Amino acid sequence: MFSPKAQRLLNGESFVSREPGNSMVPKIYSRQPVLLTPANWSEVQKGDIVYCKVRGNFYTHLVLAINPDRGCLIGNNKGRVNGWTKNVHGKVKEVLPMDYAG
Repeated sequence: MFSPKAQRLLNGESFVSREPGNSMVPKIYSRQPVLLTPANWSEVQKGDIVYCKVRGNFYTHLVLAINPDRGCLIGNNKGRVNGWTKNVHGKVKEVLPMDYAG
C-alpha cells in the first residue's frame, strides 16, 4: 500500500511537501517545505534526501549508502539508520524557505 504522497510520485507528479519532525535538522526543519520529484532507488546517490518506505513506514531521509543488491541504506540526519530499501518513490529536489507560500 502506498501513501498518498508516494502515489503522486508514482504518477509522475512533482509537488511541495511539509514533513513533520526534527530528525533531518539542520538540512530540513520540521514542516519546512521541500520540492519532491519522482525518482527510484537506482537514480539517487549517497547524500540525497529521498521519500521512501522502510519496514512499513514512509520517511523523508538521507541516502547513507547504495548497494546494487540491497538498494539504499536510509537514515536521518541525527545518526539513526532505518535500514535498506528499494522502495524509493521520490527525491528532494529543493529545500524551500520556511515562509514559502506556494
